[in-house]
Amino acid sequence: MARIVVGAYMVRYPLGGMLSLTLQWLLGLRALGHDVYLVEKSTWPESCFDPVRRVMSDDWAYGHGVVTRLLARYGFEGRLCYVDANGAYHGLERPVVEHVIRTADLFIDHGSHGAWFEEASHAGAQVLVDGEPGWRQMKMENRPGGSEDPPAYDGYFTMGLNLGTEASSAPLGGREWVPVLPVVAVDEFGPVEASPNAAVTTVMNWQAHEPIEYDGRRYGQKDVEFPKFLELPKRSSLPCEVAIAGDAPRGELEAAGWSLRDAHDVTLTFDGYWRYIQASCAEFSVCKNVFVDTNSGWFSDRTAAYLACGRPAVIQETGFSAHLPCGEGLFAIRDVDEAAEAIAEIDSDYARHSRAAREIACEHLDARRVIAGMLEVVGVG
Repeated sequence: MARIVVGAYMVRYPLGGMLSLTLQWLLGLRALGHDVYLVEKSTWPESCFDPVRRVMSDDWAYGHGVVTRLLARYGFEGRLCYVDANGAYHGLERPVVEHVIRTADLFIDHGSHGAWFEEASHAGAQVLVDGEPGWRQMKMENRPGGSEDPPAYDGYFTMGLNLGTEASSAPLGGREWVPVLPVVAVDEFGPVEASPNAAVTTVMNWQAHEPIEYDGRRYGQKDVEFPKFLELPKRSSLPCEVAIAGDAPRGELEAAGWSLRDAHDVTLTFDGYWRYIQASCAEFSVCKNVFVDTNSGWFSDRTAAYLACGRPAVIQETGFSAHLPCGEGLFAIRDVDEAAEAIAEIDSDYARHSRAAREIACEHLDARRVIAGMLEVVGVG
């Protein structure tokens, strides 16, 4: 058994999708028999989002309460430390958490953005897990000297399955990246029967952050890719819905036949996020332009959740089809014609595609299997 500390981004952004993302890793690590802790630290002013009031502030109390209750529910009570903008420690006290990190076999930066780098330098090893392939490396390359701060982890993992290969044009930021798939705790989150007349859905942010320029090119977000599929509802044999956040052209989307939900309402709680997925018949989603244009091989933890629930997925191609089985339960599509054909195929034999979706989750995205492979690379047993 190893002691493993995960640096996360949950308290500051306590929406269902973000909560689920990190929880899957905690569950997977524990299922492998490891001693797991979660730490988080505020590193800039007004970094805490309150999804009820929809404001950013330094008030950590709402998010801390949400995360504390969720961790306790899944058996991680007493395993959280949050450091607020004033440097005060909440949950585990400072001497305790510093001892935990110092005696850890591994520290995983899974959204802490280097905030614990100094403390984690005393752990057996520390690794970075990159969920923004292409974008992160461009940021690194665009800095003077192509360096990042902090300067070096013991290992670099990325959800960009094609990074470092001829298949992807994404830069590497002077690092060697090891591909890792998103994970889902398949035993905790299993298939449920789809509701009659359920829609094809997704949860998305129209523009998560500003475009980035690299090597003379400009790379955007989902705002660049979604218009390519605007007419999908008129071509689909199933109703299409999107739970969306950000400055999206809602009138234009509704005129094209999309049913719209507010993404913050849908993901206000962890349970609400999962209920929304379970109430869907399948997922259709575009991907960020930077993932698509660089053919990074990115694949979503949200889609992993859909698949675990037995929900087939129709996902814009980023190069992931070279790493996951497609054509049954999961479809990699490049245009609206292919998307409509995939939805029609799912509709023609839903039970078969639902079973295949679940099988993909169990065989390729099971948190125990994926994380065990990552730990083997790191040398942590």
